[in-house]
Amino acid sequence: MKQVWWKYLLSFFKDVHIESATSIYNDELNVLLVKGEYQLVTPEAIYSYGKKYDNFFKAFEKITISEQNIDQVLVLGLGLGSIPYMLENHFKRDYSYTLVEIDEDIISLASKYVLNYLSSDLTTIRADANVFVQIDQNQYDLIAMDVFVSDYIPEEFETEEFLLHLKERITPNGIILFNRLYFFEKDKIKTENYFNNTFKKVFPNGKHLDINGNWILMNQ
Repeated sequence: MKQVWWKYLLSFFKDVHIESATSIYNDELNVLLVKGEYQLVTPEAIYSYGKKYDNFFKAFEKITISEQNIDQVLVLGLGLGSIPYMLENHFKRDYSYTLVEIDEDIISLASKYVLNYLSSDLTTIRADANVFVQIDQNQYDLIAMDVFVSDYIPEEFETEEFLLHLKERITPNGIILFNRLYFFEKDKIKTENYFNNTFKKVFPNGKHLDINGNWILMNQ
């Protein structure tokens, strides 16, 4: 959804509040316009920030996304749809997306402000991402794992079992990008332990990208 011109201009000087919502999964969701891009935030975390969602934007740059053989993309954790938005509008990629999000209010906001204005092939599924990867039979060339509840990843997404399901869903040469916090010392310790003791059990050739207080874990 395009905003009136004065809100767009004002957003380069101060954050402009657009809409608030609550859901059974998030006590407070706020849509802001910040420097011309939509943000979806909770009091503790940024869920989405257009092409300025650096965790994935810089990851796509570092892996030279335009040179990868990608057609089918699975996104776990929707936000406002930053991942398909930046891939379509900035990286000029024409992919087919399966977008999985448990919170119907987030799906509604994403559709209202971003998804309805994309030309990519989008399928949005309201589901628990952990359950979805267990029952889905499709494979994907790119899986973007971005499931958070505010500023933490639920325990079921930190298990070896969950990673094994991701491994089943990725094509032989496909890429998994798993977003993790790496800012505060407690986050660094937790993420390093997870990477070394769990992630690399399933993906022995795994690596990580250090991006602005986050690690993006990769399967290869």
